[in-house]
Amino acid sequence: MYLRYLVSLGFALLLALSGCATTQMDLAWPQPRALGKDLDAYRPPREPPPIAPALPGAEEPTGVITLRQALSLALMKSPELAASSWEVRAREASTLQAALRPNPEFGTAAEYFGGSGTFQSFDAAETTLQLSQLIELWGRRSKRTRVAALERDLSGWDYETKRLDVLTEAAKAFVDVLVAQEQLALTTELARLAEQVFTTVSERVKAGKVSPVEETKASVALANSRIAVERDKRTLEGARKRLAATWGGTSPTFERVDGELDTVAPIPPADWFARKISQNPDVARWTVELQRRQAALELENVRRFPDLTLGGGFRRLNLTDDNALILGVSAPLPIFDRNPGGILEAKYRLAKAEEERRAAELRVHTALADAYQALATAFAEATALRDEVVPGAQSAFEAATEGYRLGKFSYLDVLDAQRTLFEARGRYIEALAAYHKALADAERLIGERIEAVSGKP
Repeated sequence: MYLRYLVSLGFALLLALSGCATTQMDLAWPQPRALGKDLDAYRPPREPPPIAPALPGAEEPTGVITLRQALSLALMKSPELAASSWEVRAREASTLQAALRPNPEFGTAAEYFGGSGTFQSFDAAETTLQLSQLIELWGRRSKRTRVAALERDLSGWDYETKRLDVLTEAAKAFVDVLVAQEQLALTTELARLAEQVFTTVSERVKAGKVSPVEETKASVALANSRIAVERDKRTLEGARKRLAATWGGTSPTFERVDGELDTVAPIPPADWFARKISQNPDVARWTVELQRRQAALELENVRRFPDLTLGGGFRRLNLTDDNALILGVSAPLPIFDRNPGGILEAKYRLAKAEEERRAAELRVHTALADAYQALATAFAEATALRDEVVPGAQSAFEAATEGYRLGKFSYLDVLDAQRTLFEARGRYIEALAAYHKALADAERLIGERIEAVSGKP
């Protein structure tokens, strides 16, 4: 009874020293950037599933889809974003583990038996039961927990970075589909006009007003326009598959996308963009990264000093039929290893982090300058083509077609006007595509929608 009482008391004492073994797991998700904040993004449950789960969300979309629907699907069903979100959960678990105290140790030993004389049997043996507990000093556990918590917060920033990447990728893929639809509509119209011109030329050849050579030229132009239609159909199908891939789809089931490609808005000045750099998660994360490197240095500093191990237990002395308690304290002597390498490494990594932060800011500034130039160029080109070039080319083509029908112009004049018109409209579509993609890149870099500043819907 006395032995059981001492063992129970020892366990209770060590459990009290070790503290509570469970802590509340804190969420590590940072405040989302304004871009796409109104859209739900995938976050895994706290309880891990027994097998890899299928991502939640709507079924494959059918019919006509909008940009908002495409972005919502991508954020909820992107495998890359889901993988990043599970890393956050894993870092939460690492923080939980880092906060725990070391487990106590239980040991037993028997001495003074199996020898000679009096010690030949167990009559003179001494049996010891002992519990020991490592006592972490110098704030080691709190510093270790802080490092783990900051690593958890960094995983949250990485998730936010991936969220904006997925959002931008889906937006640009949506633009590609919209552009491919417009391009296919353009080449289909070109084929229709080429067929009309061919019919007009054929009638004039039959009437003996023009040479049969012009009918051959018109036939070649018609064949080329039909080839362009088939090419653009394949381009559209490829763009549809790339858009579906942003939400993990392999075979698109939607019919088409609905959007206004020709909607362009004036952009803010360059200095407005520069003021938004701090919102970029690739830059914002370095505040936490520097804190983590500093916390790691503080942890390495306390590792120079030893921890204590407290031990206590019960000893039974068979020779005298007596019982006794034992108590011990031990600690490593920091003579040969005072963790100089670990401290120096942490200092180097802190210095490295400072340079990496500057490099990250420089990369974002450079990328934003490039995106701004591309956006400004595309906006100027798109507005000029829309307001001046395309209307003029359309008017010239209509005049040439009517003039050819009346015999005032040659077929070459019609072909030239037709080529000019469709080149202008093609350039206009390309400029719109460049504008919207540069817009998506710029918004990704500042983490905010630009339309809210320009005042345009």
